[in-house]
Amino acid sequence: MPRDDSRTRVTRTTGRATDRPNGGVGQQGEFGAQEGAERLQKVLAAAGVGSRRACEDLIFRRRVTVDGRVAELGDKVDPATSVIHVDGERLITDTRLVYLAMNKPRGVVSTMADEKGRTALADFLDRVEERVYHVGRLDADSEGLLLLTNDGTLAHRLTHPSYGVQKTYLCEVAGPLPRSVGRRLLTGVELEDGSAKVDSFKLIDTLGRTAQIELVLHEGRKHIVRRLLDEVGHPVSRLVRTQIGPIHLGDLRAGRTRRLTNAEIAALFKAVGD
Repeated sequence: MPRDDSRTRVTRTTGRATDRPNGGVGQQGEFGAQEGAERLQKVLAAAGVGSRRACEDLIFRRRVTVDGRVAELGDKVDPATSVIHVDGERLITDTRLVYLAMNKPRGVVSTMADEKGRTALADFLDRVEERVYHVGRLDADSEGLLLLTNDGTLAHRLTHPSYGVQKTYLCEVAGPLPRSVGRRLLTGVELEDGSAKVDSFKLIDTLGRTAQIELVLHEGRKHIVRRLLDEVGHPVSRLVRTQIGPIHLGDLRAGRTRRLTNAEIAALFKAVGD
């Protein structure tokens, strides 16, 4: 008799075929042949999704995918390597990965250690046990939101211009500010290394001889905000980055760090197309 191919599945990690009816549960689970694998519902519960019973229900309702495939009850996964989504949102299950938000104070250089002895990022991370790296940078005279992580893949995507992750800056500039400045910044300004423009411009307030504006842009050329505003004749006296993609600085105090929530991490991955 011809073999019923509908009962044959290929195990993800070994490539071996396993006889398993469609919708059934194999002994190892579709993703679980690798050493160190754990039951999917256990991994989901450990990541804070819910109780094991609630996680089993999510799997049963086909709301969980592993490495791009719909998961089934009985599947096992490796928390360190499997890419898991719940309702389309990325779930971080590798406990070695760290995602932090920091409010970098003015006068601090965006390096972990400085050979000139200047105050650096590591001086504020004594309570962080993991080795992390800054995602992009802020110059010493700027302040505000800086992301820190040991996830190299996400860091690369957040900083690469092709992913178009927007960053928001609050700037105090020399005023008063004519309307033509906003139009120039939105249409494009010629700089020594090519044209640049902002995605959004908003006048927040006018304070005597200074003005407060909000700029949004997605490119990260060195000192790009300061150079743009210098070119239009309104140099920056204070620059604060308030947002990177979906992550807000909020009320985080200068020099403090906090761990991103699972929802914030998922939003970051969504912002870079994962």
